[in-house]
Formats: sequence, C-alpha cells, structure tokens
Amino acid sequence: MLAATGIVTQAARHIGASLEALYRLRNLPGAEHFARAWEMAIDRGIARLEDCALELAIQGEELPIVSAGKLLGSYRKHNFGHIRFVLQQRRSWRYGLGPGGARRDGWNGEEEVSEQEALDALDAMLEQMRQRQLATQALLAAEVAEDAEDEGDPQYLPE
Repeated sequence: MLAATGIVTQAARHIGASLEALYRLRNLPGAEHFARAWEMAIDRGIARLEDCALELAIQGEELPIVSAGKLLGSYRKHNFGHIRFVLQQRRSWRYGLGPGGARRDGWNGEEEVSEQEALDALDAMLEQMRQRQLATQALLAAEVAEDAEDEGDPQYLPE
C-alpha cells in the first residue's frame, strides 16, 4: 500500500497499524530490510507522483465553463509554471539551476512572464529542436550515402 500511494498514513490505516508503530518498527535494530523496503516503496510512490506531474504538464487541467449556474462545457488550461517545474526536475541539466543555485538563463524569478512570452519562448525552443533534428537527419543521410558509395551501391554512385 505504501508503494501504491507513497503515503505512510494511508499504508498504516490500510493494515490497521498506527503511524507511530510503523516508525518504531522501521527504526528497530535488525529491521534494516524493512527500512530498505520502506524507502523503496516511498520511491515508487514518488515515481507515481512524478508521472502525474508530467501528465498534468502535458495534458493541462480540464476546467468547467459555467454561465448562470449552468455547465456549458469545459476547456484545457496549461500552467506554464508547472511545465517549467517539471522540465527543471526531469531535465535539470538543460532547464535547471546552475552552480550556486543561479539559473542558467539568468532569470531570477522576480519579473512576471506573460502567457504570450512563455508561448514565444516555447516556440523558439521547439524551433531550435527542429533545426537540430534536421541537421542530425542530414548528417545521417550523408553517412548512409557515404557507406553505400563505399560498398558500390549503384543507387548512390555518381552518374
């Protein structure tokens, strides 16, 4: 139950034990295996939470559209702060903090960023990724052509 939820209180309740009893058991001499299993279960719960955070960042949150007390529909809203957080956690080498806790891009978190500025920044990042992908594909195509030429494949031989 601890691995499924990541919540010690729920796991204790599920097996009918008190939270204090479980913590005492974990700290007893000779309970190292139990303590290790506890930590592994917590790690699995954290992994589930990370997956939920990633899903929310990608899919956004569905919010209702209500008028005069009537539900008219819904829309998806993406939280760019949440997206930034997930990227910093999952790809800290690219989006995270640098030496001494300074951000790599120099942003100090004080100035507001509009939704349009965030979208523009994401568009620019996606365009850079697309350009890198095109360059990589061109390099791979050149290597394939070179290998085929070396093997005498008539499809790639000069005319």
